[in-house]
Amino acid sequence: MSWSRQGRKRRGYHHGNLRETLIAAALDLIAEKGPAGFTFAEAARLAGVSPAAPYRHFRDRDALMADVARRGFERFAAELARAWDEGRPEPFEALQNTGRAYLAFARTEPAYFTAMFEAQLPPDLDPELARAADQAFAVVRQASETLCARLPKPTRPPSLMVSLHVWAMAHGIATLFARGDAARRALPMPPEDLLEAGLLVYLGGLGLGGDQNR
Repeated sequence: MSWSRQGRKRRGYHHGNLRETLIAAALDLIAEKGPAGFTFAEAARLAGVSPAAPYRHFRDRDALMADVARRGFERFAAELARAWDEGRPEPFEALQNTGRAYLAFARTEPAYFTAMFEAQLPPDLDPELARAADQAFAVVRQASETLCARLPKPTRPPSLMVSLHVWAMAHGIATLFARGDAARRALPMPPEDLLEAGLLVYLGGLGLGGDQNR
């Protein structure tokens, strides 16, 4: 995600592209210093513009971070939806594919992932950011609803509860073991295998897992 320092020296603002240049600079700084490790002025300097220039597009640093996080969530939601594929070829397998996509995003887009989940942005900071985050969660919610609908109503667990548990499991494994930066912990197995095992145990305990639902 980050560029070389030589590449940074060459970066500069081109007319009509200031917003994109600032986003690219912010992603680079997040990858290098974390979401709280740089100032608005540093982002402007890396983008090759004056400290006042970013205010043409963003009221402050939080607004810049919110735009980075929004873009990340939009990409994230698209990846999850592609993996879920409307429950094909079979809902439990499709959910596993969705979990793998969750881990893959943390691995391949660490700067976006960090901005999305570790920038400490207030939930109500930006309606577009909230919408994009809800879109991503909606994929997991749809998967959980599809699986839960296979059980008789009297024994059916609340789909929201299931989706929150699945989200928390995937996010915990992604954050600890699958991320693509230096914060990743060592694991004696692929994180995809750990997540698959966790889903089998959890959903199997609810009567929702594996071959019994085919």
